[in-house]
Amino acid sequence: MTRTRVRKDRLRLKAGYSRGKSKSVEALWYLCKVFFFMSALPWPSSLKVKILKLFGAKIGQGLCIKPCVNIHMPWRLEIGDFVSIGEEVFILNFEKVTIGDQATLSQRAFICCGNHDFRDPGLPYRNAPITIAEGAWVGASVFVGPGVTIGVDTIVAAASVVLSDLPDNGIYKGNPCVHVGARWK
Repeated sequence: MTRTRVRKDRLRLKAGYSRGKSKSVEALWYLCKVFFFMSALPWPSSLKVKILKLFGAKIGQGLCIKPCVNIHMPWRLEIGDFVSIGEEVFILNFEKVTIGDQATLSQRAFICCGNHDFRDPGLPYRNAPITIAEGAWVGASVFVGPGVTIGVDTIVAAASVVLSDLPDNGIYKGNPCVHVGARWK
């Protein structure tokens, strides 16, 4: 297959994906994100919550969101009550991300709803939503891939890679994640 044909296939396949908002809304969000969210300045969580809600995020009470957080599309984000999002968390939410009550995303966690089918020369999207259930704790530098559900009260240890669903009440670690025990006996 020629390079020109591959480029045309990529454009054709990507054209069917809707980002959910106009380019002007995305541009405005990008400016807010850079100034208030990705900044190292400790803007209050209450201000960040108001901004996220203005852009369509559904947020419960008591969200703690640290500096240097990158949220790609707030209009595809739903966060429960008393959630904590640590420094440098990246939520690449091409699809909906749901974070349950009292869940924690530790520093540098990468929540990634987007991927490509690398076996197809056109590289079509293989995006899927992610759910992080109530009481779950995603450790520092964890990668969570598209389509994953992390169960209620489940712990994912630091630097792990999650590519499939994790049941409730487990402790998981590694690349790929393996079950190492129950959180609550």
